[in-house]
Amino acid sequence: MTRTRMGLAVVATGAILLALAGCSGDSSPLPSAAGRATTTTPPPEQAPGKAAAPDKSCNPRASLKPTGALPEPGHMPAGTYMAEIQKRGRLILGTSQDTLLFSSRNPFTGKVEGFDVDMGRQIAEAIFGNPDKIQIKVIGYDKRVSSAADGSVDIVADTMTANCERWKDVNFSTIYYEAGQKVLVSSDSTAKGMADLGGKRVCAASGSTSYDNIAKAPSKPIAVARAAFGDCLVAFQQNEVDAISTDDTILAGMAAQDPYAKVVGAKFTEEPYGMAMSQQHPEFTRFVNAVLAKNRADGTWTETYKRWLGAFGPAPTPPAAEYR
Repeated sequence: MTRTRMGLAVVATGAILLALAGCSGDSSPLPSAAGRATTTTPPPEQAPGKAAAPDKSCNPRASLKPTGALPEPGHMPAGTYMAEIQKRGRLILGTSQDTLLFSSRNPFTGKVEGFDVDMGRQIAEAIFGNPDKIQIKVIGYDKRVSSAADGSVDIVADTMTANCERWKDVNFSTIYYEAGQKVLVSSDSTAKGMADLGGKRVCAASGSTSYDNIAKAPSKPIAVARAAFGDCLVAFQQNEVDAISTDDTILAGMAAQDPYAKVVGAKFTEEPYGMAMSQQHPEFTRFVNAVLAKNRADGTWTETYKRWLGAFGPAPTPPAAEYR
C-alpha cells in the first residue's frame, strides 16, 4: 500500500482521534479591543525569512510559590477562586479533543481523555475530593490564551508552552511536562532531522511557534502552513509535503497511527508545558502549584505518565518546580 493510499485510510478512520488542532506552539496574539485578530494567517508556503527574536524578558518556567499547606478537599478558603469553583460544583478545563495521548476524544466512550485531561482532573480532585467534578470545554489551540485570560475556563491544560510573551496575558503553573520540537518524515526517508531538509516542504499549523521555528532553520526548508496539524498529516500522506515538524508529543500521536511515518532527530527546541490561568486569581495559581508539588512527591505524576506515555519508555523524573 502506498503512503497516499494509507493516508486516505487513516484520514477516514482516524480524523476523529487526530485532527491535532491543539498544538503547543501558538504565536497568535490576543484579539484586539475591537475583537479582530491583529495578525493575518501566513501564506500556505514561504521561503524562510527573518523571524522575530523570542521574548526573553522573564524566566517562563518560574511560577508563583504555594503558601502554606493545601486545604482539605471540599473546604476551600472563603474569598478564594477555589471557593468560587467549589460553589459552582465543577472545574472548567479548557483543552483540545484531538491531541492523541494528551487530550483526545475516545471513540468508544465519547469522553475526552489523556495526560492533559488528567492534570485537570487532579486539580478537581484537590478542590472537591472527586476528579469527576470537571467540565471539559473544547477550545481551539489559538484560543488557549484568551480563554484563560477572560475567565471563560478556569484553567487550560493543552500541550501549551509557557513563554514570556504569554506570561504577559496569563499566569502559568510550574512546568508539568518537558516537550521539544522534532521532525516526522516517511519511514523510508534518510533524513535525520531538520538539518537534512533544506529546500524540502515542512508543514506546521498556521500561527504556531513550530511554523516560526521551521522558518528560522539554518538548513532553509520551505515552511508550509496548514490550518491545523491534522491538515499537515493529510498533506504528508498525500505527498504534498515532505515532513511535519512540531512537538515530539504531537508527532508521537501521528506516528502511532501511520506505519509509513517515523519521528527522527533530537529535540531542537525546548517546549515546557504549563497550565494557564487568569491573572486575576493569583491564589488559584499558587493552589495549582501546590497540587503539582504534591503529585510530584507522591508518585501521582509518574503514574499519570505511565498510563498515557509509558509505551515510549520509562517515566522520566518530573520537571522540577521553579518559583518567582
